[in-house]
Amino acid sequence: MSTATNDGASAKAKKKRSATPATPVIPNAVYRAELFRLQTEFVKLQEWVRHSGARLVVVFEGRDGAGKGGTIKRITEYLNPRVAPIVALPAPTDRERGQWYYQRYIAHLPAKGEIALFDRSWYNRAGVEKVMGFCTPQEHVLFLRQTPIFEQMLIDDGILLRKYWFSVSEAEQLRRFRARLNDPVRQWKLSPMDMESLYRWDEYSRAKDEMMVHTDTPVSPWYVVESDIKKHARLNMMAHLLSTIEYYDVERPQVTLPKHPIVSQNYQRPPRELSRYVDDYAATLIGTAGRAE
Repeated sequence: MSTATNDGASAKAKKKRSATPATPVIPNAVYRAELFRLQTEFVKLQEWVRHSGARLVVVFEGRDGAGKGGTIKRITEYLNPRVAPIVALPAPTDRERGQWYYQRYIAHLPAKGEIALFDRSWYNRAGVEKVMGFCTPQEHVLFLRQTPIFEQMLIDDGILLRKYWFSVSEAEQLRRFRARLNDPVRQWKLSPMDMESLYRWDEYSRAKDEMMVHTDTPVSPWYVVESDIKKHARLNMMAHLLSTIEYYDVERPQVTLPKHPIVSQNYQRPPRELSRYVDDYAATLIGTAGRAE
């Protein structure tokens, strides 16, 4: 009886999906070209930050599997990690649990000429900590009250703060988790905590809604990124962030290179036998590749 009911529901769901027109997906060639253009602009933004002494904080939040990490990876691909580090903190230590909640995040805020990209942030308390019971109701209420004040202090001190929420549908999140399950290079991304998020979808939704009510303020708004299509989400978020900052091209010093390598007559390289060289593993693959072709 139960199986028949589930099959009927499944058939109805399939029929409903087929009746809904598919969202057009950007062609790969167009995506790659636009991604590179935006990455070039992020290099310009980085140089403007260094030159002007600006401080930029970008907060990436959203459900597990929503595409935050992939977007951060594309943003930072050509950036200087010393200028634009990724801040992805582990679970707090016992000592950190005894600190003011924001204290461990403050340590990673940028100095002049730096960008900090928070892959999850102080908003852990509004989501996973509340839903999973890692904080008390009193701590959660205090967080909702203090966070707008905390962010106002950052902005008043001159920090450029941008907050992005990556919104993924329940079906797409499940699809991505299933893809990770048997992927040897992405299995580590699937944790017991991720599985809990599947069974607590409504709880996370209510927690997110409550967070938005209290922390989506005129001076520190949330920007929602629809992320069911990863490529679209990356381009949309990157283009939007760039559009919110009045950066400009920074003139770089001219560098003159010699036409030929400069050879010194006073140096003689030691014999090769005195050094330990890494084996040429790549050479062993050349013949294998030829036979495979």
